Parts: sequence; structure tokens; C-alpha cells
Amino acid sequence: MAAAVEPHRDCPLCPRLHGFIAEWRAREPGWHNAPVPSFLPLQGEDAVRLLVVGLAPGLRGANRTGRPFTGDYAGDLLYSTLKRFGFARGEFQARPDDGLELVETAITNAVRCVPPENKPVGAEIATCRQFLVPTIDRFPRLEAIVTLGAIAHQSTVRALGQRVAALPFRHGARHAVGGITLFPSYHCSRYNTNTGRLTEAMFVDVFSAVRETLG
Repeated sequence: MAAAVEPHRDCPLCPRLHGFIAEWRAREPGWHNAPVPSFLPLQGEDAVRLLVVGLAPGLRGANRTGRPFTGDYAGDLLYSTLKRFGFARGEFQARPDDGLELVETAITNAVRCVPPENKPVGAEIATCRQFLVPTIDRFPRLEAIVTLGAIAHQSTVRALGQRVAALPFRHGARHAVGGITLFPSYHCSRYNTNTGRLTEAMFVDVFSAVRETLG
């Protein structure tokens, strides 16, 4: 039997995350409050050449809206940059019905459920990798992966069957794994941009390199 690509809405594999979501379902019954599925282009998985891997859904972002990087600041920067380089089109209005479309691109998270304080623990990251592995494998034309932050990068490296020490996280680096090129980037969070760890120019440079690689 093929491995599941997306966790069940009531996935119980990480008790802490399962319990946290249950609390928020009671507090905000109109929110998504469940594992957030990958965001794919309308053309389907066979069209995907670029995969963006984030850390986990934001509490009032993707956990609320049900679409990765939708509803918080990180999505504003990510989707505007994707549009700039032709990886997305349409108007991003931070809601899942805004009509925004991805172009040859998919977006997912290393951990599919929102963690308390945006901090998944090691066991949760490792457990959710059982979904990241088949997610990567589902795209037969995949050529590039942008990993947002050290945790997403390390989990992606492990999902590809590689050693983290051999492919370290460093913003702006490039790592070749078979026919796939990894592009690590600092996460496009408000904290990183407010502190200057990541500037818009630094983020744009990463996707410029991806566009150059993919042609």
C-alpha cells in the first residue's frame, strides 16, 4: 500500500499537537484547525518543478485558513515573491478563495499541524516526515526545493535520505541531491524580517537563483 501523502483530519500521531488543535476547535469552530494539506497548482502534481517547504502552519495563518502561508505575514512575502518570478499568478488576498494559482510549484510544511508557540519538537518533526517523504516523491518532474528555515531544511534532507551534516543549512546555499537542487533560505517570518536576519532582497535572491536554475 502506498504511503499516505496527507494526514487524516483527525490525525492522532502527535498527541501534543492533536490536543492543541482540539483546544482551538473548541475556541474557534469556524477555523480549519486540522493538518494543512499541500497547496498544488491547478495542473496537478505532474506539473510541479518547484516545492517550497515551510516549518508548520501558523496559528492564525494556515491553521485558520487551511492553505499554507495564508493569513499571516509570511504569506505576504512568500506569495509576492513567487508571483514576481512566475511561480504564482493572480491576486493574493490572504484567504483560500482569493483565486491565487501556483505555477509549476507546490507548497507544503515539514509539520502539517500547528504547534504551540510555533515550535514543534523533534519527535513531531520526525513523525510528520512520513508525509513529507511521499509528498516529495509524488512530483515526478521535481527539480528544486526551497527550504524555509533550518528545521524544514533538515527534515527535507532526511526525507531525501541524506545526511544533514553533508548538506547543512545556510541561507543562499545550493545543494544537489540527485536531480534536485536544494535552496535553503531563512524563513520569511515577521520576526526574521523585523530583526533583519532576512531582508526582502535576500529572499528575492533565493528565488532568482531558483528561476535561473529552472529556466
